[in-house]
Amino acid sequence: MKELSKQLSPLLKSFVEKGPTGCALSVSHNGRNVFKEYVGFADVEKGKEITEDTIYRIFSMTKVVTCTAALMLYERGLFLLNDPIETYLPEFSEPKFFQKNDSGEATIVSATRSIQVKDLFTMTSGLTYEGDGDPTEREVKKVREAFKKKQEQGEKVTVRDLTKAVASIPLAFDPGTQWRYGLSHDVLGSLVEVISGKTLGEFFEEEIFTPLGMNDTFFQLPEDKKHRFAQMYLKNDAGNLDPWGVLDSHYAPDAAFESGGAGLLSTINDYSRFAELLANGGELDGVRLLGKKTVELMTTNHLSPDVLAHYNWPYLAGYGYGLGVRTMMDPVAGGINGSIGEFGWSGLAGTWVMIDPKEKLSAVYMQQLLPNLEEYHQPRLRNVIYGAI
Repeated sequence: MKELSKQLSPLLKSFVEKGPTGCALSVSHNGRNVFKEYVGFADVEKGKEITEDTIYRIFSMTKVVTCTAALMLYERGLFLLNDPIETYLPEFSEPKFFQKNDSGEATIVSATRSIQVKDLFTMTSGLTYEGDGDPTEREVKKVREAFKKKQEQGEKVTVRDLTKAVASIPLAFDPGTQWRYGLSHDVLGSLVEVISGKTLGEFFEEEIFTPLGMNDTFFQLPEDKKHRFAQMYLKNDAGNLDPWGVLDSHYAPDAAFESGGAGLLSTINDYSRFAELLANGGELDGVRLLGKKTVELMTTNHLSPDVLAHYNWPYLAGYGYGLGVRTMMDPVAGGINGSIGEFGWSGLAGTWVMIDPKEKLSAVYMQQLLPNLEEYHQPRLRNVIYGAI
């Protein structure tokens, strides 16, 4: 790759001038790091600069780890993608969903089929996040608020508790008929727990993080690493950045809830090792987590044309959706100078991973900001990186 710093360094600096207090980017190609840079502050109030040891909330980049863990169990013959999930999570037996009648009112009807394991991977289960957009979102909101109160009162709540609670809520649609971003990967994490007999944190630590040397990736932030934790910032209406720690209780050393959808903390070096493993077909430095053919299956679009129409986030134009990851299908539609099959995901605070097995290329970007400006930052990073090949 040609010199990246001439293009990337000023781009990162421009991000910090207009958005986050600081950011970091690491790019690896053909088994070696070709760019790494840290710009700005992890904590402005404390004058703490971003370094290679800074720990970030990666939110939904957790999903790629959870899907990898589940695929490891798939490779051991412990489930099939077409299995109904009630085989392992009986609370999901006889699923129902909300359907609008001729008067536009939501009625509850029986699903035409079970939620299948692949529906959890592909966000086609009918499970949603909390919100006000439809009856399912409103019911999930009630459950999440009740769980928050329990946690505030000192009660330990687990992902299995959440799974059992949301299983009683009618789905937003008949399984397999739409794509909807939601709690599917949290439930997939619960499936990993049931099948493996370990908590999600234990499985991650024993089967992924320790073998890869990812010593700074975890659900609970150890006290002796707290000083390395980046501050999260919220841009207010006046355009100023305010410290925002609303969700940080989830990372307490004694926290019990381990979200397979959004719960991990990590460093840029740790997550870069994980990304490099996937770019290398599931193996890195003699550690193999997945077979090459499984990575290929993971990164193939699994959405039919009808379902793909619901996967309509504008900044992901040109992408389909595989087993828990975006996957590039149409470079013309997206204005993308990358490879078909490039894949990855991003996180609520603007973190991002890009993985390309064809080029053995991976990139990890970290920041901690809401709103996250992902639709501005991430395509520009991708285009500059591919422009260097």
